[in-house]
Amino acid sequence: MFDFALSEAGKKAKYEAREFAAGIDKKYLIDMDNNVIQWPKEFLQEAARRNLLGPMCKPENGGRGLSWVDYQAILEEIGGLGYICSCTYGVGAGLVPYALEAHGTQYLQDRYIKPVLKGEKFSAECLTEPRGGSDFFGAAATAEDKGEYFLLNGDKRFIVGGEGADYFFVYARTNLDPQAPPHECITAFMVERDFGGVETAYIYDLMGCNGGGAARVTFRDVKVPKENVIGEVHQAYDVFNTMMVPERLGTAMMTIGTASAALDVATRYTMQRKQFGKVISRYQGVSFQIAEAAMLLDVARASCNLTARLCDQAQPLDFVRRQISQTKKFTTEACQKVAQLSMQVMGGIGYTKIYPVERYVRELGLASIWTGTSEVMSLIIASEWYKEQKLKIKNRQGERDWEDDANNIDALDEKVYE
Repeated sequence: MFDFALSEAGKKAKYEAREFAAGIDKKYLIDMDNNVIQWPKEFLQEAARRNLLGPMCKPENGGRGLSWVDYQAILEEIGGLGYICSCTYGVGAGLVPYALEAHGTQYLQDRYIKPVLKGEKFSAECLTEPRGGSDFFGAAATAEDKGEYFLLNGDKRFIVGGEGADYFFVYARTNLDPQAPPHECITAFMVERDFGGVETAYIYDLMGCNGGGAARVTFRDVKVPKENVIGEVHQAYDVFNTMMVPERLGTAMMTIGTASAALDVATRYTMQRKQFGKVISRYQGVSFQIAEAAMLLDVARASCNLTARLCDQAQPLDFVRRQISQTKKFTTEACQKVAQLSMQVMGGIGYTKIYPVERYVRELGLASIWTGTSEVMSLIIASEWYKEQKLKIKNRQGERDWEDDANNIDALDEKVYE
C-alpha cells in the first residue's frame, strides 16, 4: 500500500487492521470456504471490538471519519484473508451505513448504524432479483402504500449476508403505474428481519466466496414503517447512484488484498522451488510472469488511489462515475490475472489445496461479476466518455485540434462519414 498517501489516522487504522487479520485462525477461513461457517459473525464482532467496522462513518455514529484513501488501506489488509472476508466486512458495515449517512434521517442513523458498527447487529443490501441483476429499474419487488406502512413483497437473491443479517437495505417498486418514468418508481427501505415475513429461502453453494451467507431472501407481506424510507418515496435512483460509489469502488479495492496475498505466496514459492539445479525465480519464463503480476497489482492500486482521491474531493458525479467504472473493471480483471499468474508459476501444486492460491482464484472470479459486471462498466465508461467529448468539442477554446496535424489535411473529399 502507498503509506505516504494515508493520513496519520489512516496509517494507525491500517496497522490495526493488519494486526486484526494476523490474528484470524486459519481454520476459521477454511471452515468458511467449506461452508461449515455460513456467516462470519465472530469475524465481524472482533472487527467491531477493534473499532474497525465502518471506518468512513462519522465518529458520532461509531465510525472513525476516515477518507476513501485510508479505507483502501484497511480493505487491502483485510482482503488478504480472502475476498469473502473483505466482502462481508465492506458490505454490511460499510456500504449500508454509508448510504444511511448520505440519505437516511437521524432516526435511521441512530437506529441502524450504531448497532451494526458495534457488532451487535448485521446488515445486508438487497438489490439483485431472480429475474434481474444489472437492470435496476426492472425490480419486481413491490411495496404498496397502506397508509401507516408499506406492504413489501418480493424476492432478492445473491444477497451477501442473506443468512445472518438482521437488517436489510431493500429496493422495491412503489409506483406501480406501468407508464410512470422509471426514475420515479422505486423506493429504498430499511427492513428488519423481526418485522415478520422475512425469510432466508435458499443458501447458495458457490464456486468461491463461501461463508458470507449468500442467500435468496423472501419478503412476504412485510409491514415496513414509513419512517424506514431511505431518501424520498419513488426516488431511490438517487440513493442507488450514491450507493454505486462505495459498492463499485469498494469492490475494486477489496480485490487488491486478495491478489496481493496470492502474489506473495507465489513469489516466495518461486524463490525456494528448484528445477534444473537452480531456483525457478531465475528463469525468465517464471520471473517475467511475477513481474507482470506485480505491475498489474501496482497499477490497480494506483487506479484505486486516484479514484479514492476524486471521491474524497467530491468531484462531479458524472466524471466520478466513469472513473469508478474504469477502476472497477480494470482492477478486478487485473487482480484476477494476478491470481491466475500466481497459480501458473507454481505449477501443479498451485492447483491443490496445499496452498491457498486456488482459493484466491476461485474467490476472485466473483469480482468482475457482482456490483456491476465488466460489461456494464464498459457501457458506463463509453456513455460517459462520449458525453464528455461532445461537451469538450462544444466548448473547445484555445486547444489544439489534433486532427489538423496530418500531411494531407486538405484532402477534404476523402473524409467521408456517411
